[in-house]
Amino acid sequence: MRTLIPMIAALALAACQPQAPDGSLAQPPADAPPVSAEPAPPPAAPALPAAFQGDIDAHGTEPFWAVEIRQTQISFKTPEASIVFPAGGMAVADGAAVWKSTAGDKPIKITLREQPGCSDGMSDLTYPLAAEVALGGTTYKGCASKTAEKPKEGG
Repeated sequence: MRTLIPMIAALALAACQPQAPDGSLAQPPADAPPVSAEPAPPPAAPALPAAFQGDIDAHGTEPFWAVEIRQTQISFKTPEASIVFPAGGMAVADGAAVWKSTAGDKPIKITLREQPGCSDGMSDLTYPLAAEVALGGTTYKGCASKTAEKPKEGG
């Protein structure tokens, strides 16, 4: 009895495979969809614009604030406070880069857009990115640039 059950199972499985008259596996019908041995690759993620790659610093005035976006963390600073957030992820939507994160019960959302000539309102320096930071119920606006490409006075 014990040998009979595996034989019946093998026969049942063999009966499920289409066969040609000579006993070999039958070819699929001409109108059958093609069978791929490998799964289809996932769709490619949209390319990240170069302006949003790497370390980025943003700041604004009235009130004074600063944000440092790094690979593993985001730091938000004012003269009165400093909060560190996990970097989380960044998404690109409608030409803007958006970072969202939470530290404790404080959510932050940082939106950067390419805007050559962004002025911080306090100096003659211009920046390539406009920045908007929503922290709790307050929105901060300012400018940003890659850390390595910060504009400098007289240069």
